[in-house]
Amino acid sequence: VQLQASGGGLVQAGGSLRLSCKASGRTFSDYTFSDYGMGWFRQAPGKEREFVAAISWSGGSTSYADSVKGRFTISRDNAKKTVYLQMNSLKPEDTAVYYCAAASTFRATTRNTDFDSWGQGTLVTVSS
Repeated sequence: VQLQASGGGLVQAGGSLRLSCKASGRTFSDYTFSDYGMGWFRQAPGKEREFVAAISWSGGSTSYADSVKGRFTISRDNAKKTVYLQMNSLKPEDTAVYYCAAASTFRATTRNTDFDSWGQGTLVTVSS
């Protein structure tokens, strides 16, 4: 599957951004976007990639990293094959390249190893 992330940019601390990730071309014969969980990860300069948020196939279940709980919201529109990450009250430490990923499970999984397709990333820079 191909994942195209967008919506990154430069924002001041306290501001908001909304990331989008559109999926296309799921490779397995009987798989569709709406069957699988999706997630967002991020990688800051000099740091390892870390989990940010995940959502189940239906959108009924979500998971968040402690560092973004209450500030970020993940959602999905299965008709548009798109997953979103609404980021509010942004902090300088949120600065990173954000990646969307498609899971091999229907759950809102947080495990890196459950994701088998990754987008190219979109840069979010939060200035103080």
